[in-house]
Amino acid sequence: MDQARSTISKIFNGEPHSYTRFNLTQNMEGDNSHVEMKLPTDMDEEAGANSAMENLNHNSNRKSYVVYKNGRTPKNIIFFAAIAVLIFLIGYLISYGIHGKKKPAPSFPPPVYIEGPDVPRAVAPFMNWNNVKALLSQSLRTADLERTFSEYLSSDHRAGSEGDYTLGNKVMERFQAYGMAPWTDEHFIKVQDPPISGSNKIIFKGSEQPLTGFLSYSATGSVTGGALYAHYGRDDDFGLLRDKNINMTGRVVLVRAGKISFAEKVANAAKVNAVAVLIYKDQSEYSIGDAEVYGHVHLGSGDPYTPGFPSFNHTQFPPIQSSGLPKILAQTITQKTAMNILNQMGGENWPRDWGSYNRLGLQDDAITVQVNNVLTEKKIHNVFGVIKGYVDPDRYVIIGARRDAWEAGFAASTVGTSVLVELARCITETVKNGFKPRRSIVFASWSAGEYGSVGATEWLEGYLTSLSMKAFSYINLDGIVTGNAMFKVSASPLMYSLIEKTLKEVKVEGVDSSMLSAYGKGNWAANVLEPLTMDDASYPFIAFSGIPSLSFRFTKNDIDYPFFGTRLDTQERLNMELSNQTPLLAQRAARFAGHIALRMVHDHLLPLDLQKYDVVIRSQVSEIYKKVKAIQRLPRKILPKALTVQWLSTASSAYNQAARKLENYVENSNLEDIEMCRNINDQVMMVERNFLSSFVSARDTPFRHILLGSGPHTLKGLSNHLDALSLDNPEADADLFQTQFALATWTIQGCANALAGSIWSLNEV
Repeated sequence: MDQARSTISKIFNGEPHSYTRFNLTQNMEGDNSHVEMKLPTDMDEEAGANSAMENLNHNSNRKSYVVYKNGRTPKNIIFFAAIAVLIFLIGYLISYGIHGKKKPAPSFPPPVYIEGPDVPRAVAPFMNWNNVKALLSQSLRTADLERTFSEYLSSDHRAGSEGDYTLGNKVMERFQAYGMAPWTDEHFIKVQDPPISGSNKIIFKGSEQPLTGFLSYSATGSVTGGALYAHYGRDDDFGLLRDKNINMTGRVVLVRAGKISFAEKVANAAKVNAVAVLIYKDQSEYSIGDAEVYGHVHLGSGDPYTPGFPSFNHTQFPPIQSSGLPKILAQTITQKTAMNILNQMGGENWPRDWGSYNRLGLQDDAITVQVNNVLTEKKIHNVFGVIKGYVDPDRYVIIGARRDAWEAGFAASTVGTSVLVELARCITETVKNGFKPRRSIVFASWSAGEYGSVGATEWLEGYLTSLSMKAFSYINLDGIVTGNAMFKVSASPLMYSLIEKTLKEVKVEGVDSSMLSAYGKGNWAANVLEPLTMDDASYPFIAFSGIPSLSFRFTKNDIDYPFFGTRLDTQERLNMELSNQTPLLAQRAARFAGHIALRMVHDHLLPLDLQKYDVVIRSQVSEIYKKVKAIQRLPRKILPKALTVQWLSTASSAYNQAARKLENYVENSNLEDIEMCRNINDQVMMVERNFLSSFVSARDTPFRHILLGSGPHTLKGLSNHLDALSLDNPEADADLFQTQFALATWTIQGCANALAGSIWSLNEV
């Protein structure tokens, strides 16, 4: 009846339509039926109406429902009114005859919009942001989280196991109960597991030590070499040993966990021609007693035997291996075993800032390392659920957590999985209570996360073309609660402003109420932000797929949770660490993640700040500029004098100008214009993807992001190459540097061009 009144009112107000669409009926099951009317007297003016609509699409103040034309007569008005009343009566009688009395509304009403080839979409009113926050806050309860912890608690859920499958089914059942129509994604992956019979072992000074812990994707076999201590196994640590003229070829290197990933430690050791790496968690940082340690050493993510493409069973690719697989042996050892070896090593003293132990080791301190890991094929399942948006359902934020673990993995996976399903429940309830998200929210439960984000990466590889311009953000829930003293976030710079605003809004009573709000004062970024590392579960989303991503954690200190990758990662241990505050901190973590996700789907425009990348670009360009000038001043000719950084600086300025121009356009635009908002959001979503270098292979160099990725194509790689050139490193290549320099420059310029929009606007950036 309201539609009829509105239509008749518009007619009698003197606004006849040349092209009108409106609902004839709307059945109570949620299907909208649309009637398209072309009035006979208006057929000859259809082309003019279409032209008017094209012009109207560039007008930020246009109305969403109708296109107007001039000319009206009493006869036409009466005719229009009669037609409208007749259609309304027929529609009402048909609807009543089919449905009788009203049925209850479904849990997820469909989007209420009118659309057609020429008519922009219009939607029902949306909920105030403060009300959305209140609904989320009311739904997230510690008692619910505690029950969910118990439901997903498991001591055996290694990827591909029966326990992993059982947990996946539980997630699926939860999503079904929420009305999400969930689905699964199946992959057949190759992973490396411990020996089926026997064990890995080391032999030192005639003593043989069997080992239960292991590092997946190590090379296998047996090698012997002189022991050498290399601190954390960073490039700088090996550089210091090189400066001492210590021969590292053929050595078995001992390194402590921390600072960089296991995979990076092994890759660095391989570069100095070591034959094996032994990794331990030092007792000064990790109080784990004699617990065995598990991990992986693939310098990448995903199945390393299908690099760059998905591990679907129906795909037939020739045998190939990731370039990130190590060619040397790698094995974890316990603290007791490490101390036994270190205390018997000779050679020079450690550098003073390496700690309080004694010797670096001699060639005569022979260690034999034997790794007998076995390659296994496993079937894994990712589980998904979705809450569809009302305006742009084909645009979505993804919230994900892995559910597998080497052992119990309570902090590593159980907490994240529990928060995932509780967020799905709570956000579903907000929708039932009237919230209409503009965009969709996808909930993902990943498998094989312990082997290097295998489940998530295989999904990204399998659906990369489908995800392009669809997924606008990823929120990672792995390892989110491990302490109660600090809050840390690693994310795309595009999300920094949103993080800052969220930190000022999220509060939870009962847990150190100043912990988050204090970060909103002063230099919050220095207190909160940390680099996004390769072993972060959100890293492949941003560095491989170009999806703005975020990881966060409540932590005790800057050091990783000591029990990750050990049998000690249990609920009891975490409760002891947190003084039984685990449910409260999980609730706060859920509110932070939920707040971010809901903001992403509530606002007219995606809350991504383009200017934050401008700061990153200018900083790295400035560093490259200084190094190029310093090398060109050297007496020996390394780089041609004609090489200039001006082109790179110009590209940096072009990005800045394009970002500012878009921001100014937004400030002067009508946010109720749905098509305009979609166009702006699409431009913003392109930024992260356009920082993926198109000049390197996704198979050989998967982390193609030139600002946050890994490899010589990145701006950081260019800076490191300049360091190698200045030191006359034999691996440095001036011609190769110039090529990489040009390609990186053009990648930034290309991003600026895409951000500028239309091809005729490129001369303005």
